[in-house]
Amino acid sequence: MSDKKHPKKVVLAYSGGLDTSIILKWLQTTYGCEVVTFTADLGQGEELEPARQKALLLGIKPENIFIEDLREEFVRDYVFPMFRANAVYEGQYLLGTSIARPLIAKKQIEIAERVGADAVCHGATGKGNDQVRFELTYYALKPDVTVIAPWREWDLTSRTRLIEFAEQHQIPIAKDKRGEAPFSVDANLLHSSSEGKVLEDPNQEVPDYVYSRTVGPEEAPDKATYITVDFERGDAAAIDGKTMSPATLLKTLNELGKANGIGRLDLVENRFVGMKSRGMYETPGGTILLAAHRGIESITLDRGAGHLKDELMPKYAELVYYGFWFTPEREMLQAAIDKSQELVTGRVRLKLYKGNVITVGRESPYSLYDKELVTFEEGAVAYDHRDAEGFIKLNALRLRTLGQRKRKMKLP
Repeated sequence: MSDKKHPKKVVLAYSGGLDTSIILKWLQTTYGCEVVTFTADLGQGEELEPARQKALLLGIKPENIFIEDLREEFVRDYVFPMFRANAVYEGQYLLGTSIARPLIAKKQIEIAERVGADAVCHGATGKGNDQVRFELTYYALKPDVTVIAPWREWDLTSRTRLIEFAEQHQIPIAKDKRGEAPFSVDANLLHSSSEGKVLEDPNQEVPDYVYSRTVGPEEAPDKATYITVDFERGDAAAIDGKTMSPATLLKTLNELGKANGIGRLDLVENRFVGMKSRGMYETPGGTILLAAHRGIESITLDRGAGHLKDELMPKYAELVYYGFWFTPEREMLQAAIDKSQELVTGRVRLKLYKGNVITVGRESPYSLYDKELVTFEEGAVAYDHRDAEGFIKLNALRLRTLGQRKRKMKLP
């Protein structure tokens, strides 16, 4: 712990909210160090200028305040590579929070290198996954860095203590922050997640007021919305024929998903640290994107490649969820996945209706679908029905051998 007692300069992942403002002041009072704030725009939908003003108010020098628009980098270099893998954790979760942490942590380390900081700090609690995700990235990119995790160190263990600390140090407190927060929210361009308090009983339905990114499927239009999504080498590139940047495309899909009640998920998941937690996720654009990507893969991917991808996917998703983005195993899997996407190009037509995403058409210049081969009508095709007999008999050989032994030995 001795190296943590006197960090000279700390780069703090700073949202401008109450908790990270308290952390900022706590760092100054506990360690007497210089604090550098870093605020990332990942499309969370909040104005970031108040974070700058709050940092200035708390005594941070203007040159030590970093605010970066990372929306395009986030979607292009993190979300899209993950969606090439069709990554879904535990069969349902589209990893919206998980995939954002490596990028934030990477930028913290870059800023630390730039300003000569010897420590980094995050506001993740000691019970969750985010502490692991942040710190695995820190150590991967700067092995000798000092990591400060206030929630594992301080004695501000209740909302009351936090408010008292804020009042002692003249940290502005919004009226709605004086009471116990009804639930905690994390948001970015891919999703919004809500956890805690009113959501902690997994047997109670999520209250309507928790949702922010989607209308209820019951309130969605009675008429279906049809869209097309164009793909190039596994990445979405256009909607309804209009080419868009990665962040603009995901934002557009979010708007379409929101209006049609798409992307809600009530999930009890297994955290990396060992406990189960219940969360509510809204991933409207990502839900559409996953369906579209699977649609174009269905006609462009060979069966062997597609099935292997599906076998690799749970491992890939687990690596993202656990925070192992900057690891050789994730990069190895990514190389295999990216190789599979070389001809995943074409157009998918989708029907959006009351919470559902339905693939209704797909076309590609690299399509492996052969109508002549699959048709029930007779035609001059490169398939002889009689070949199926030998194929079946060869595949049945071991089953017949097992059956004969069973009969001979009178086994149950």
